[in-house]
Amino acid sequence: MLKNHLILRDYMISWYKKKTGTFTTKVGLCMNLRNLHWFDSANPDTFFPRCYRLGAQDERIAFIEDYRRTAFTILNVRQASYDSVSALCRTGKRALNLCFLSGQRKQNKRQPRLDLSQITSSALQVCQEFLESFEHHDIDMSSETPPMLSQAEWAEFLDSYYLVVHGGAEIEIRDRLVTCCKAMLQRMKAVSPQLEIDGIHNIWIIKPGAKSRGRGIKCARRLDQILRVVDGDPTLINERKWVVQKYLERPFLVHGTKFDVRQWFLVTDWNPLTIWFYKKCYLRFSTQPYSLDTLDSSVHLCNNSIQKHLTPSQQRHQCIPTDNMWSDKEFRAFLSTGGRKSQWETVVVPGMKKAVIHALQTSQDLMDSRKNTFELYGADFMLGRDLHPWLIEINASPTMAPSTPVTARLCAAVQEDTLRVVLDRRLDRTANTGDFELIYKQAAVDIPQYVGVNLLVEGFAIKGASPLPPLRSSKRSAPKHRGAITEKNPAEKVKLLPKMRAVKSLLQNTSGTVCEPITSSARESEQVDLQRFWASLVVEPWIKR
Repeated sequence: MLKNHLILRDYMISWYKKKTGTFTTKVGLCMNLRNLHWFDSANPDTFFPRCYRLGAQDERIAFIEDYRRTAFTILNVRQASYDSVSALCRTGKRALNLCFLSGQRKQNKRQPRLDLSQITSSALQVCQEFLESFEHHDIDMSSETPPMLSQAEWAEFLDSYYLVVHGGAEIEIRDRLVTCCKAMLQRMKAVSPQLEIDGIHNIWIIKPGAKSRGRGIKCARRLDQILRVVDGDPTLINERKWVVQKYLERPFLVHGTKFDVRQWFLVTDWNPLTIWFYKKCYLRFSTQPYSLDTLDSSVHLCNNSIQKHLTPSQQRHQCIPTDNMWSDKEFRAFLSTGGRKSQWETVVVPGMKKAVIHALQTSQDLMDSRKNTFELYGADFMLGRDLHPWLIEINASPTMAPSTPVTARLCAAVQEDTLRVVLDRRLDRTANTGDFELIYKQAAVDIPQYVGVNLLVEGFAIKGASPLPPLRSSKRSAPKHRGAITEKNPAEKVKLLPKMRAVKSLLQNTSGTVCEPITSSARESEQVDLQRFWASLVVEPWIKR
């Protein structure tokens, strides 16, 4: 296999080993979009459902807090919804048959009624604390401040919450709490862009960190079920093994069926970052009508690799084709029947472009910038009820298999247009690029060329300096255990070095011999010369070494 670094930089290649995992894996996209504030003023919570790594302890704690806060918000929604239902009943327009998106309830089936006034008050307090933390009003709080609810109280709350949301229990109506819940929800909407897609079931989707084609994906609505995915298998306790992401409980549906959008884009350079957006895309439908009563993958996962093995339900609308795919043209025709055709160009397409650009901005610095390379990616989006696009994931090497008439036509077209961009336009800047549109090209940033020099500091630790022995007179007495000192013949004496001669007088002055009085200026000069002498003996040889 040809190594990347052996390929001449003037050659163009379509694929080489690079760090695309920074945005083409679930965990990579989850981590890097948090750094968007360094590149753009956009908020990732406006186009990417909040996501956490279950293997990272701090993110695990943050997820638990998010789940609890979402549960409190759901109780507020439930409490506020009672007022509107009661109003309809009082006017006689509708029989008293409370439905809260979780399915029909029979009138003859009596449900328990819970007085959750205390829990609802706690829910309002938790939402208030969230608003204060969002506005940074909590920075002056002491770290020793006890939590609002103990672990036992949290467990009691979750039991009551499950009973209301999943068990069918009803809440005692309190007019004062209904008013407070409505006011709190209005405040939460102003700071929580994902409140509209959260729904009332607190469903989260659990994904393997680096798999594709829907493999290993699960949906769960209980906190203990979600945490059990990691806690039940010690081998999965890894930051990159699992991510948990908020599920879009209120998607835009086509004839009551869920779908997602596969959108292509092309990157032809990472410095300057150059992104091409394909004007055509296609929709992938699930084989079952959308329902939150079941969390089966046939309902909630639209990957063609999963749905192609399933038989479409008899209850699904007949206008949806059996191959489970639509082109964007067919979807625009469907929108026009409801008077929303213009929103494709004003809401859907601009939102998808911004999400793609922001995802690549946060990953650009982590990529290997190699000239004359390109790659085609496939981004998956879901649409909210307002047609706002939500980025789900980005796929490297998207499938080009002609699995349906829609993909047979579009995949061939996108491959041909890719060649127009990377080949024809390279020779002629005015060449036709087909349905590819240049949506982003930043200014080039000069990067210093790496010349292979390793900057390294080598050496050894300098030992602690030991004090110099005192200089003695030549007339000193000999130690008793060594005998008398004999004066050496001048011829046998070591010849002084030039630098030693320069300070001979200084040594004589400090040896106790008689000399003339030294002035202060002369003494300072001699001290400087002495310092230079010792420096020349110790420092200079070490530097030359």
